[in-house]
Amino acid sequence: MRVAAVVQARMGSTRMPGKVLRPLAGRPVLSWVLRAVAESGCADEVVVATSTLPEDDAVAELATIEGVAVVRGPVDDVLDRFLLALDAHPADAVVRLTADCPLLDPALLRSVVGAWRAAPDQHDYVATTLQRTLPRGLDVELVTAAALRTAGRLARDHDRSHVTSYVWSHPADFRLLGLVVAPAAQDLRVTLDTAEDAALLDAVVAELGDRAPGWRELVALLRSRPELIALNAAVQQKALEEG
Repeated sequence: MRVAAVVQARMGSTRMPGKVLRPLAGRPVLSWVLRAVAESGCADEVVVATSTLPEDDAVAELATIEGVAVVRGPVDDVLDRFLLALDAHPADAVVRLTADCPLLDPALLRSVVGAWRAAPDQHDYVATTLQRTLPRGLDVELVTAAALRTAGRLARDHDRSHVTSYVWSHPADFRLLGLVVAPAAQDLRVTLDTAEDAALLDAVVAELGDRAPGWRELVALLRSRPELIALNAAVQQKALEEG
């Protein structure tokens, strides 16, 4: 059963333009994500899905330098970009990742993909986000090719921007499996969307170094350093409909 990891990435951002190529310990944020995928060893193919806008030429160039495939499609219809990736790189399931989550834990990738591989005929969607217990920024979602193509036919409006939201918001139509951890740490935020987020990520990397940390180590550091948590505690996550 082939699994493709598809990383959505583009330079446009309402709150922090160019964030996916922002240096973190001297390495572009997108490169951190691609390194975590490589270290996980769970994907048969890695694809960066970016837009056709000229500003995203830089994203495509970095992906090529990193040795991964690139597909380019609509700016706002991210679901269509994932379908283009699936067409160009056939797989039985797709792991959806976003390029603004540099502290992604390779072990979480292995857990999600492993849960699906253990019973591929029983689950259409496996994710750490159905019941959020991990810090925001450690999200891993797997969707089968069949479910993704169904969403491609039926999804409208913001479901086109958020790729998997049509699947997980229709639990009567798809078989969903959520992975949770304990102790819960969903109050923490290690994604990159604002200057405050960048300050936290810089501080964390200064402590942990240029590597993919395990989620337990990351949570332990933040719990022991409330001044780090405070750096982006006031940042509000955008609503789903905001894109």
